[in-house]
Amino acid sequence: MRARWLIGPALLAVSLGNLAACVVPETLSAGDGRVQVVTTTGILRDLVDNVGGDRVAVASLVPDGADPHSYEPSLRDVRNVVYADVAFSNYLLLEEHAIIKALDANLPDGVPNISLAEGAIKYAAEIIPLVEDVALDTIWLGMRVRGTGGTYGADRASDILLQSTTVTGPGTMAAYLTESFGNPAVYLDSADGFDAASGFRDDTATLPPDAHTHMSWAFTEPGVYRLTMSARLAVTADSRPVALGEQTFTFAVGVDPHSVPGMAGADVLRGGHADITVDLDAAARGESSLYLFADPHGAGDAHQHVHDPADTVIEVPNKALAQVPAGRDFRFLGRPGTEIFQLPQAVLGKHVHGEIDPHLWQNVRNVIAYTELIRDTLIGVDPAGAADYRRRAAAYIAELTALDDYVRDTIARIPPARRHLITTHDAFGYLGAAYDVQISGFVSPHPAAEPSLADRRRLTETIRNLQVPAVFLEPNLRSRSSTLTELADDLDVRVCEIYGDTFDDRVTSYVELMRFNAESLLDCLAP
Repeated sequence: MRARWLIGPALLAVSLGNLAACVVPETLSAGDGRVQVVTTTGILRDLVDNVGGDRVAVASLVPDGADPHSYEPSLRDVRNVVYADVAFSNYLLLEEHAIIKALDANLPDGVPNISLAEGAIKYAAEIIPLVEDVALDTIWLGMRVRGTGGTYGADRASDILLQSTTVTGPGTMAAYLTESFGNPAVYLDSADGFDAASGFRDDTATLPPDAHTHMSWAFTEPGVYRLTMSARLAVTADSRPVALGEQTFTFAVGVDPHSVPGMAGADVLRGGHADITVDLDAAARGESSLYLFADPHGAGDAHQHVHDPADTVIEVPNKALAQVPAGRDFRFLGRPGTEIFQLPQAVLGKHVHGEIDPHLWQNVRNVIAYTELIRDTLIGVDPAGAADYRRRAAAYIAELTALDDYVRDTIARIPPARRHLITTHDAFGYLGAAYDVQISGFVSPHPAAEPSLADRRRLTETIRNLQVPAVFLEPNLRSRSSTLTELADDLDVRVCEIYGDTFDDRVTSYVELMRFNAESLLDCLAP
């Protein structure tokens, strides 16, 4: 079957209505009488035009349909920069460096040069850090003991035994700690079974009171796993252990966590920090003492909250696919080079660039912050127009507020189990975070990166495991994104359109772009 490009009826109407609506490139000049504004992209040009109206002439350096990640400025672009009274870029490394160099080198002295993505933070824009290794951008799952156990007579020399007693699932499961010199200490390995006669000695983690440890968790096959654990307290080395409770924990590995049988409506833990926790004080009160203690945002221990394992699913996404390391010590995971699903040990660290994902406009509320910054900048350049800028900005913010509601309501009509976005590159994190869409996969982190064979295999497994009905491709990247259409062909899924960072002859404004994307997601993902 050939991959099918789909445009729903509502989207087709928008497209036909805009065929003649292409924006004629503006040329800035010194004698125009209006405020001369240069922007890097068409999206920013549209925002400035909505706030500035007839008081501004605005030109964008990157033409509609071009990719701001790779566009090289022309002599005409440089001329527009020279005549500008104010410049707006997105920055945060969105635009090709040559664009930023042309802007900074040719803008007259004293002309405001505004980086909207950075400046909008002061206007309450919500930002997402860039993650260098997406495989580490998963939940960090450890083990924890809460409380001192003083009621039982425990002290800091006492031991709490967390014992794995059964695992069900399509493959095997392991939990291990990578020690200082890179050697794994294995605390759970379902491949060799569970020995009740030995007190589950080979599948036990031992912690002191009021302590926690980080772990790596590995799974050999996609599917639903259920791990049953019991906890016991050994007050002294020769005392009889006290039973503290038993609980079953559910993992959705490479499959949709909302589709786990018998757990409709369950909480899903997919990010931040969580611990399988033994609560000594709760056990002493006769309350449930084994639970998940989680902070979805990774802000630290003080922000963790109790989650009932009976109503909670731990997600192990397809981006957690990793290869078994070489070396005999890791043979318990499989043959070297074999692919497994793995939640990494948190102490290894999340590799964050220290930068921000630059695609802020995929959250409409961030564009409201952009609009406020544009308004205040134009007032600073042209105080005589302050009333007009405030009036137009207020009207546009009202339109954006309605747009935000429309996008949220439209996407909410897609069942959560089908709300998975797979695209060409990692540009829709803000859309996912703002409107509850799972960014389940992409061909490469950015358009300039060529996908490896491992990237293709990982994406194939993601599409197959999640049973996604469609993948999404940006129209301006169609000629350069054969990988996604080839995989769609092979797996018999649809190819639908989504707009990232540029307009074309069908979508000519930011409002149209966001409406198009919401409707495309609904048309292609909803049953």
